[in-house]
This record gives sequence, C-alpha cells and structure tokens, in this order.
Amino acid sequence: VRLNGHAPAVLWYTGLSGSGKSTIANAVDRKLFERGCHTYLLDGDNVRHGLNKDLGFDDASRMENIRRITEVAKLFTDAGLIVGTAFISPFIADREQARAIAGAHFIEVFVDTPLEICEQRDPKGLYKKARAGDIPHFTGISSPYEAPKNAEIHLKTAEMSVEAAAEQVVAYLIQNHKLGSE
Repeated sequence: VRLNGHAPAVLWYTGLSGSGKSTIANAVDRKLFERGCHTYLLDGDNVRHGLNKDLGFDDASRMENIRRITEVAKLFTDAGLIVGTAFISPFIADREQARAIAGAHFIEVFVDTPLEICEQRDPKGLYKKARAGDIPHFTGISSPYEAPKNAEIHLKTAEMSVEAAAEQVVAYLIQNHKLGSE
C-alpha cells in the first residue's frame, strides 16, 4: 500500500562501529525527506536511552535490543513509513530474525568498512578503549561481526563517499519500486 506515496520499508544498516551506518542513514533519510517521503530513523541514541535503557551489552541483551528495534520498525512500516535502523547488529541470526519479523519490507544494507578504517575514525574512542581491554565484548575486536552473505545493498565505503552511498540506497529503492522515479 502506498499510503504516503511510497511503499513502506525497513532499511537495516549493519556494519562495524565507526563504519558510517548513522552518517549514511542520515544522508538517505534527508534525501527521502526531500522527495516527500515519510521516514523515521532509529539508532542507538534514540533507542538505547529510552525504549531499551534496561538492556546491557551482553549477547542476550544485544539480541533483545535488535528484537525490540525490529518490532518498533514493523509498527512504523504498518503506518506506511520508510524506517532506517542504524545498529551494528553483529550476528546473522539476529538479522535473520529481524527479516522474519519485518517481512517483505526488510532491506539489509551492509555498510562494509574495513576494521582499520573504522579504528582510524573511532569517533567515540571506543576502539582505543576496547584494545586497552576497557570494553569487553567489543564487536570487531573481542566479539565477532558476522558480515551479511546476501545483503540487498552492499556499500563499500572505502571506495565511495557518503553521498554516493546514499545515492546507491535511493537508487535501490527506485529500482525495486519502493519509490517513484523522478
């Protein structure tokens, strides 16, 4: 149903900390807003401090965090919105659960940034703390990141700008009939 002039979707951005998930998700959100799309962006800042403030960072809490995010995203798609979710979501099983909950609206966006680049960026100093042993279970250092095998959108950010990455996501939405072309 094109309630808002576009089809609903869950753009599930996954990648290492510092990969550019939130930056790209914000750029896509801005492009969609400019096209008149109804969108909402879920990320750690607006979820971990409210809805999921009772959760820690152990595996069980991370799984529950992703499940709750997906349930909220599904509610937004029920209302016809395009929802961006920018979370590391390191485990394939959790992303497959998200896909099962969100159904046909789920679009996995792999923000594929080499660990070295993420560590160089390290905007919050998290990699430095993880390397020092101050953060246990840090994805990419002391906890695994399971890269998507068949993401609908694969952004190789070492080879493209944020703008080019955002354009690739919007182009996918147009090609897959989620948005009208201009």
